[in-house]
Amino acid sequence: MMSRVRVALGVFFAALLLASCGLSDDKAPDYRYRLTVEVDTPEGLKTGSGVIEVERDAASAVVNPSAAVLRTRIRGEAVAVDLPGGQTLYALLRSAGGDVDWAARVVPFLSPDMDDDNPFDDVLLMKGKQELPRMWPPVGYLDERPAYPLLVTFGDEADPTSVTQVDPDDLAASFGEGVSLKRLTAELTDDEVTTGIEKRLGWLPDYYNKQLSGDRFQRLKNKDKGVSAFISAGVFSAGVGLKSQRENQ
Repeated sequence: MMSRVRVALGVFFAALLLASCGLSDDKAPDYRYRLTVEVDTPEGLKTGSGVIEVERDAASAVVNPSAAVLRTRIRGEAVAVDLPGGQTLYALLRSAGGDVDWAARVVPFLSPDMDDDNPFDDVLLMKGKQELPRMWPPVGYLDERPAYPLLVTFGDEADPTSVTQVDPDDLAASFGEGVSLKRLTAELTDDEVTTGIEKRLGWLPDYYNKQLSGDRFQRLKNKDKGVSAFISAGVFSAGVGLKSQRENQ
């Protein structure tokens, strides 16, 4: 039981100190997974998927050199699902509950717990497609929390301020009668990391240093602007070069 708590909390907090000694990078393997979103519509099932890579390393802790800190980085993009009427649903790289590292935590929470000395390699034991639950169960002192990514759509994809949040339990409110979320799945893969979202959202490179609302920082006083005031390009694309494109212009 204690091992399971350590795994869960270690995944949810990248800087958590672990009580294992002598961990090296090869004990925290990198991996790729395909995130697939399935939506039922009056025209039949519509799907979208993308491959996300999670790079991990265990480094010595400053406070306690015999312990280790797990660091994670992701490479990948939001998943886009094209729906009837020219609309598109986007599943972002953060959770609906505000977890900005959600994309790095999905597979560990879906993986089996081997209760061994190295919980970091349990992610490689996940077999086949695993369906995401609606909520992650409580663990340690963490309460139940959303397991789904933040879902959004645009009134006009050329206008970043037109982004609106989509209720995963009521897609019909955003996309019309008969549209509903069927399931989200994750599956380990060796496929290449997905790229190319800038072909849909050409303005992305301009929004790594500001919110989609145009504001430099997130501020509660801007909540009347909706979700646009609280997300930037980083939840659509991470580690695949779009940021450097803007910097080199």
